[in-house]
Amino acid sequence: MNRIDFSHDTQAAAVIAASYDTPPMAYVHSYGCQQNVNDGEKIKGVLSDVGFGICDKLEEADLILFNTCAVREHAEDRVFGNVGALKQLKAANPRLIIGICGCMTQQQSVVDKLRKSYPFVDLVFGVNGIDTLPALLAEKLQKGRRLLQTPTERYDVVEEVPIRRDSTFRAWLPIMYGCDNFCSYCIVPYVRGRERSRKSADILAEFRQLVAAGYKEITLLGQNVNSYGKGLEEDIDFSGLLELLCAEEGDYHIRFMTSHPKDATPRLIDTMAAHPQICRHLHLPVQCGSDRVLAEMNRHYTVEQYLSLIDYAKQKIPGITFSSDIIVGFPGETEEEFEQTLDLIRKVEYMQLFTFIYSKRGGTRAATMPDPYTHKDKTARMARLLEVQDEIAARLARGMVGQTFRVLVEGHARQEGMLTGRLDNNLIVEFAADPACIGQYAEVLVEDARATVLKGRLAD
Repeated sequence: MNRIDFSHDTQAAAVIAASYDTPPMAYVHSYGCQQNVNDGEKIKGVLSDVGFGICDKLEEADLILFNTCAVREHAEDRVFGNVGALKQLKAANPRLIIGICGCMTQQQSVVDKLRKSYPFVDLVFGVNGIDTLPALLAEKLQKGRRLLQTPTERYDVVEEVPIRRDSTFRAWLPIMYGCDNFCSYCIVPYVRGRERSRKSADILAEFRQLVAAGYKEITLLGQNVNSYGKGLEEDIDFSGLLELLCAEEGDYHIRFMTSHPKDATPRLIDTMAAHPQICRHLHLPVQCGSDRVLAEMNRHYTVEQYLSLIDYAKQKIPGITFSSDIIVGFPGETEEEFEQTLDLIRKVEYMQLFTFIYSKRGGTRAATMPDPYTHKDKTARMARLLEVQDEIAARLARGMVGQTFRVLVEGHARQEGMLTGRLDNNLIVEFAADPACIGQYAEVLVEDARATVLKGRLAD
C-alpha cells in the first residue's frame, strides 16, 4: 500500500481556466452512505482547487457529477434514471460535461451500459480516483473525447486531498477504506476494494485541524472501523486510535461507524466508557437473529456472542443506546428464523433500526441462493418488524421525557421558530431558540415524545 500526497494540479487548472470565459460551475450529488458523502466533499474540494465554483442547480452547471452507490439495486436504478434525465440538458448545452463516479462505476457492467446507452456521459472514473479528476477534465477539454475508465482496484491511500465540507460543525473523518469481510449479500468489497488503514499520524493531524476549526461532532468512518490498523507498520488498533484522539483537548464529540460485531471487543466498550468525548451510542449491525442465516451471510458471529457484547456494554456504560441494520428476507430465511430476529430486537431494545428488504446483487454468493419466499411475503414481515421496533423506540423515547440533555444544535425544524438538536443517542429534539445557537451545544429539557419525535425547551 502506498501513501500518496495530492498536490495542486496547476497544469489542469490552467487548461480549465483557458477553456471558459468565466469561472466554470460544478454540480456534485452524492448518493448512499456517509463515506460517499465524504467523497463528495473531497470532489468539491478538488474541483474548487482547480478553479470551479460549486452550484446547487443543474441548469447552472458546466460540469455535472454524480457520485454513486451500489449497495442496493434500487439505488442503481435511481442513478440511471437521473442520468437519463440529463440528456435534454446536454442537448441544450453541448459543452456541458457529465460525469459518473463512485461505487457503481467499479462494476464493468455499469461502465459498459454507460458507454453503450448513455452517449452523452463524458467521464467515468472509479471510487478511488478523486485525485485524478483534474487531469481527466483537462484531457476532456483539450481533446473532446469521452473518458470512461475501466474499473481497477487501487491500493493507494491518498492524503492531503482538498475538501469542501458541507457543514461547519459536523465532520466526517475516514480512518480506513475498503472491506475484507465479503458478506455473502454485499457488493462493497468488490467496489470499495480491500482494507487499507490510514496512518494514525495522518488521522490525528486531520482531527486536530477539525477541533481547532471548531467542529463539534466528528464521525470516524470505515466499512469496518474495528479492523483499523491491519496492514500498518505501527502497532495500533481501533481502541488505541480512539484513545489517541481523545487525548486531544477541546469541546467535541466523537462518533464512529460502522462496527462489525465479529471484531467489536470488550476493550472497545471499555474505551468508550473511559472517554466522555465518545458518544454513548453504538451502531452495531446484526443483520438478523438466526445463527443459520448469519452463517449463510458469512458474518462470523453468533446471536449469543452478539448479545454478550450488548450486555457488557449495558453494564459498563449506563444509559448507552444501540442502533443496528436488519435485512428482512435473506434467501431461504424461514418464518421461524424471522421470529428469532424479532426476539433479538426485543432483547436488545434498539433506539433505532435501519431496515432493508434483501436486494440481490449480481456477483455475490447470496445472488445464487434459492429463495422460495415472495416479495409480498417479505414486505409483510417488514411491516411486522417495524411494528415491534416502533413500540420499543416510542417507549424508550417516552422514558426521556423530563430529562435534560446536552445537544448539538443542527438547524431549523419544519415548524417556524423551532430548531433541531441531536442527542448522544442520535435522536433529534425540536425546541425554540435563537438561530445563532446553530452549530453550538445547548442544554435542552425534553418535555414530550410523540413516537420518536422529541419536543423540548432550553433548560433554565
